[in-house]
Amino acid sequence: MLKMVTIGVYGFGGESFLQRLRHADVHLLLDVRQRRGVRGPEYAWANSLRLQAALAHARIAYEHRPELAPTTELRRLQYAEDDLQGVGKRSRRELAAEYTRRYTTEILDRADLTPIVSALPSTGTAALLCVELDAEACHRSLIAQRLTERHGVTIEHLRPRPCVQIDDPGE
Repeated sequence: MLKMVTIGVYGFGGESFLQRLRHADVHLLLDVRQRRGVRGPEYAWANSLRLQAALAHARIAYEHRPELAPTTELRRLQYAEDDLQGVGKRSRRELAAEYTRRYTTEILDRADLTPIVSALPSTGTAALLCVELDAEACHRSLIAQRLTERHGVTIEHLRPRPCVQIDDPGE
């Protein structure tokens, strides 16, 4: 059975991100971002060169797949919808219908996903990476859906694990 996971940057720290990948047995990370940087010092670990170095140290292969990234125009379309809905990029829960339609016709319908499926690791799994916390708020969910529909790939969307509060028995 072919299996992949998706993961975003938001909500993770550098080490928790790597731990989540290790726990999911990820051997290959496919970066589907157009610009491979993330604003804010708490996400500096996710900027391309730092991320690639950390992945190499963790023995996780890295590939940038810019042909699957939304164009600047498409991203602006989504940002305009976010503004209308009064949500920020980091709090978005779903994609705009027009963004989804245009991403599908302008990017996804033109992309050949067969090489991605053929390159899935024989052991472990591969991950699609972008920035949004929720896959449903990110184009990676559209790629994942297409991989499922046309290639029979099973998808799991990874999220940060919630922090567990451990009570002090001395209290």
